[in-house]
Amino acid sequence: MRSGVLLAALLVAAPAHALSGVVTHVSDGDTVWVKADGEPDRKPVKLRIAGIDAPERCQPWGAESTEALKAQVLHRHVDVPVRAPDEYGRRIGGLRLDDGRDVGAWMVAQGHAWSPRFKRHRAPYEQQQREAQARKAGLFADPDAIEPWRFRKAHGPCG
Repeated sequence: MRSGVLLAALLVAAPAHALSGVVTHVSDGDTVWVKADGEPDRKPVKLRIAGIDAPERCQPWGAESTEALKAQVLHRHVDVPVRAPDEYGRRIGGLRLDDGRDVGAWMVAQGHAWSPRFKRHRAPYEQQQREAQARKAGLFADPDAIEPWRFRKAHGPCG
């Protein structure tokens, strides 16, 4: 019994499965679609990039954030350590280009997304966010910029 509990705990803590493939679509500044390598008949997988929260499409800087992500990843090969589905049923995972660049870190460092804390855990890209805020990069140039989670709470999702 104890070994079953330990195994379950390890499975929850580890990424659900690694995925590599080509980004076929960018929905917004933190959501992409990846066509898995070697699976020509399978539909692309919807993926929310772990550790970041980009402005909503209808929110100020939403279009710029989406375009920045497109410029970095659209039609490029990526590696994705997939974690688990989020509350919207999207898979969540890191996103790395073939050269090893962490796309989430880049989005925050360039001022195209926030790196939110989760419960008691530190934000994964906290340092990149502090540096981007100090430089007033991207959305951080606007002193009235509203974090996406606060925007959604006040306005709901974009239609």
